[in-house]
Amino acid sequence: MTPTTAQQGTVYLVGAGPGDPELLTLRAARLLATTDVVFYDDLVPDAVLEVCGACTERVSVGKRCGSARITQAGIHVLMVEAAKTGRSVVRLKSGDPLIFGRAAEELAALAAAHVPVEIVPGVTALFAAGAALHLPLTDRRSSSRLILLAGHHAADKPDAGALWPGTLPVASTVAVYMPGRDLGRLAQDLLAAGMLADSPCLAISKAATPEQQVATTRLHGLADLHAGPAPLLVIAGPAVEAVLDLHAAQR
Repeated sequence: MTPTTAQQGTVYLVGAGPGDPELLTLRAARLLATTDVVFYDDLVPDAVLEVCGACTERVSVGKRCGSARITQAGIHVLMVEAAKTGRSVVRLKSGDPLIFGRAAEELAALAAAHVPVEIVPGVTALFAAGAALHLPLTDRRSSSRLILLAGHHAADKPDAGALWPGTLPVASTVAVYMPGRDLGRLAQDLLAAGMLADSPCLAISKAATPEQQVATTRLHGLADLHAGPAPLLVIAGPAVEAVLDLHAAQR
């Protein structure tokens, strides 16, 4: 049986979800309450950190707008050193640790150091957004595919190519994580990938939190959309049409 409390010498890659502590998994909440140290990202809000135990050390290792207090390699060192000294460690990431969360790099570093690791999934931003907006991300009548993309590439691969190589499949819901502030460039990339100019789009900021903001448009108007602050997610495709209709009716 899996221990219900954080174990010494183990690192837990934990998904914090979209920011509402009510959306933490039970496993995540138990680990936060019993771990020795938490290394958390900037997008993890105070409300989630308050789930931590009274004796838990909380260390921010976040990166915002290209400004980092610590490198990714430095985060690896912190996790390994803490585990090697017999502490239980939670590496707390917004959303789900396996979706655009650098989990591959951290897993490789922990494996190289022979540190035991467990992954605790979280509610990723796209699923939180869909739930908050009553937006089915797939619909057999209009959208049978779900495509998740990152709006930027690794720093060592600045010429990694187009957002989507080739033509996007029809009847797809496309979600772009970390789209950046240049939504006009994003629109150009999606148009180049074959998405129709009148495709419905929305940008959701801080999904499923009290600060949630939603802006809707068509792909041809994405460049002029006033989107909210990060974390930001852009969703496009036929499944989004119902959200545009609802927003139009509420105006």
